[in-house]
Amino acid sequence: MNAFDELYLSLAIKCAHQAIGLSSPNPRVGCVLVNDGGVLGQGFTQAAGQAHAEVMAIREAQSAGHDLAGCTVYVTLEPCSHFGRTPPCVDALLAIQPKRIVVALVDANPLVAGKGIANLRVAGVQVDVIPSESQWAQAAFDLNIGFISRMSQSKVFTRLKWASSADGKTALPDGRSQWITGAVARADGHLFRARADVLVTGIGTVLHDNPQLNVRGTAVAHPPIKCVVDSFTRTPVSARLFEDGAPVWLANLALDANDAAYLEQKAREQILCAAHPHLKILSLPKAGRRVDLKALWQYFYDQHINEVHVEAGAQLNAAVLKLDLVDEVLMYIAPRVVGDGKNAVAFAKDECLDDLMKESAWKWSDCQLLDSDARLRLRRKR
Repeated sequence: MNAFDELYLSLAIKCAHQAIGLSSPNPRVGCVLVNDGGVLGQGFTQAAGQAHAEVMAIREAQSAGHDLAGCTVYVTLEPCSHFGRTPPCVDALLAIQPKRIVVALVDANPLVAGKGIANLRVAGVQVDVIPSESQWAQAAFDLNIGFISRMSQSKVFTRLKWASSADGKTALPDGRSQWITGAVARADGHLFRARADVLVTGIGTVLHDNPQLNVRGTAVAHPPIKCVVDSFTRTPVSARLFEDGAPVWLANLALDANDAAYLEQKAREQILCAAHPHLKILSLPKAGRRVDLKALWQYFYDQHINEVHVEAGAQLNAAVLKLDLVDEVLMYIAPRVVGDGKNAVAFAKDECLDDLMKESAWKWSDCQLLDSDARLRLRRKR
């Protein structure tokens, strides 16, 4: 690693960020082509089935008339070596005859997992994989933590977000919870929403807060799917989360035709679906009296979902924590004392807060000041 490597890896990471909200279920990858100290081309992964970062960078460089033989390639993830929806990126790179390729992270996809690097080296290309503890490798890992979780652990990465005052209250005295933190923290929260493939909330939040549950303040090519856990199909047809036309999944109970509530539920489903063509009903088995959340999360995995972002109330928060579905807790703390608002314990009922704070289960991932508020992240040790 030298100063030039650090510079161009940083640029490649910046390129990869542009794939947020676009590339899923594929990873977010950035690529930069360099020769004689100058950038020839750069690119990032496009939507599934379209060009990967390496191909985009090559196209840009070639369209500018650059000779790419002998160039250095900086890429945030190991180039793929298999035929999927697109041809292998290894073949595209070998065709331009690079001298050296610098890779920030080995691909967790078992179809690749070192094979791309091996093929390039066999072809005589120098391939340098930077140390996993470096800031660039860590940045590439964090950017693709959902993809890596799905590939290496066969599970979606789930982030649980909440906000509170300094005295641990999640709502103002009048019950409003949307404005506990300031504008900078709220904008930051939308950046995390933008990362997600699915935004999950519960029917309690829909009925009490009527959220839009969308991404604001940052552009995304493909807005996240909104998923409402609504066991008994109580979502109003006028709910604001339908307004922007983004896909909505409603997870309710799969009732037997002999169930007394079956006909009423089907009527509600028909009304909702007729009013909102972008709504999909997910009828799922029971766990107790409510939707089986493990079945819902399995559905997410089966749909190749990488990241799930939960913004819900005490009951659903408690449930996902109890079932060990949460990988990261994203907390925003405001420097204000509310007094008579909801107690913070209500963010997750029962003994879930005790489990959350067990040193053996969680570790601090990030602490950052956002204007007058603080953002804290906990990650579960896996």
